[in-house]
Amino acid sequence: MDLPTPAFFPSLTDGGEVGALMRMRDWAGSSLGAPDTWPQSLSSVVGLMLNSKFPMFVAWGNDFTFLYNDSYADILGAKHPAALGGRFQDIWSEIWDDVSPIVAQAMDSKASYFENLPLTMHRKGYDEQTWFTFSYSPVRDESGKVAGVFCACTETTGQVLAERHQAEELQRSKQIFQQAPGFIAVIRGSNHVFELANDAFIQLIGQRDIIGKPVTEALPELRGQGFLELLDNVFATGELFVGRALPAKLQRAPGESLEERFVDFVYQPVRDARGVVSRIFVQGNDVTDAVRANQALRDSEQQLRLLANTIPQLAWMANPDGWIHWYNDRWFEYTGSTLEQMEGWQWTGVHDPAMLPAVITEWKRSLATGLPFESTFSLRSANGEYRSFYTRVAPLRDSAGNLVQWFGTNTDVTALELAQHELRTANRRKDEFLAMLAHELRNPLAPISTAAELLKFAGLDQERIRQTSNIIARQVAHMKKLVDDLLDVSRVTRGLVSLQEEVCNVGALVADALEQSRSLVELKQHQLALDLPGQPCFVKGDPTRLIQVFSNILNNAAKYTPARGHISLRLHAENNLVQIAVQDDGIGIAPALQPHIFDLFTQGERSPDRSQGGLGLGLALARSLVDLHGGSV
Repeated sequence: MDLPTPAFFPSLTDGGEVGALMRMRDWAGSSLGAPDTWPQSLSSVVGLMLNSKFPMFVAWGNDFTFLYNDSYADILGAKHPAALGGRFQDIWSEIWDDVSPIVAQAMDSKASYFENLPLTMHRKGYDEQTWFTFSYSPVRDESGKVAGVFCACTETTGQVLAERHQAEELQRSKQIFQQAPGFIAVIRGSNHVFELANDAFIQLIGQRDIIGKPVTEALPELRGQGFLELLDNVFATGELFVGRALPAKLQRAPGESLEERFVDFVYQPVRDARGVVSRIFVQGNDVTDAVRANQALRDSEQQLRLLANTIPQLAWMANPDGWIHWYNDRWFEYTGSTLEQMEGWQWTGVHDPAMLPAVITEWKRSLATGLPFESTFSLRSANGEYRSFYTRVAPLRDSAGNLVQWFGTNTDVTALELAQHELRTANRRKDEFLAMLAHELRNPLAPISTAAELLKFAGLDQERIRQTSNIIARQVAHMKKLVDDLLDVSRVTRGLVSLQEEVCNVGALVADALEQSRSLVELKQHQLALDLPGQPCFVKGDPTRLIQVFSNILNNAAKYTPARGHISLRLHAENNLVQIAVQDDGIGIAPALQPHIFDLFTQGERSPDRSQGGLGLGLALARSLVDLHGGSV
């Protein structure tokens, strides 16, 4: 049955859910009594409260009987609706020690206001840290005596937590800024005033006070070195500038001479809300040691020459739990992705699937232990190519040693790995060549040694002495041929061969080359076919070297053609060019060997009837000599 509503208290006819609960309740037995007996001041406050969308409550009388509106019911949580008509001190017993002095102050006719007051409440079944902004005001009865406390409040827990999180993020960014391995600075305005600079930047320039000063004042030695002009251009055009291993002469200590350093750096324009360039973000690395080391190694192995070039880096940052929340522009340029596609653990999408499980295992181990991460793995580029990257991830810690961030870099080492492979291949070829050289030089020694022993015996007839001497002469000639080939290759590769050029009849040179190769051709009874033009062909070249080229190619054909095989040589002239083609029906060239037949020390499989030996230098020497003549093989 609905209770009657006094004419002077129309607020109980509305007021939402709490208003309905008030109408349904029998207040006669409460300390407040029936609503028609309530003081006008209480009725007015309740009416105001029930019709407000702002959280409010009133605590009335000596028992501080608690009345509130719908908006405050949300703050009560599980305490609602039992709290309606209860005692303030019982409802909020967990915070009574905090608020009772404020209540007492209001009962003493003194209003109060608090902003973001922390309170630990138990309203959802557990203790919860909250913050509130509120005011307590005294409420008087008809006699003018303070009979209750009125509160208008708002919960600011979310706002406080957000502000704290923002402050922590700002602090974290400052720590990352200062601890970043590369130098960073922010330059403001067209006169280029230093606004920010991290420790690495200060260390680079030599512990100078630069904040608030123009670059020309802070670093006057940069005048005339091109950096100021670059800053002017970036600020005026808004175009990014990237420098690689550029020299910068800096006075890193007062009174000392300028020291040359080499830096990789980026001038990144920063635009304001209007799209106008207002600042320049400077980020880079001091690569002096790398540049100097690479300079010293430039004339050594190919892999060291590759290291002389500065390697662009990809970089990223992650929360302590491994959630990656930031990548630099180079990461996005290389992968062709966006932050939305890479945030968190989505970076796995650009990893080589075959290597990914091991990478994740090692990364999780670092997350669990807080230790640095180092690994080399492949990353897919925007065009689908996988390149190998050396990756190092460092934990960044606050002053208390707590891990607050991870900072990682990826350095492209694909070229280095290729160079290392080529070096291993070159070393293997060298070892194979040395073994072959020892074998080839040792073979003639046996007959020479035997012949020498025979010559010790007295009474040898002249014919036997002549035969023995011929053996020694042949083997010495063979060894001389090996040594001559080695010397020729050495001179060609070092650029010591100078051509004695003259106008030559190519047909005559071919005839001389055939004469040099005739013994080898006749030894295996090869059938040699010649296809020469009816008219002489003349070229400008070194006749001795050209004969050597033709002879080497013919010898190679003879060595790899079985007995009684066929060899043909065709001389053809057309369009001021002379072409010589040698063809045989020998054992052929294995597919794997074909790309390398003109490389030094390359030989095909030796067959039992191929006893002439050799060092695999003939074709390589032939190509080098032809190249010197401006031709091709």
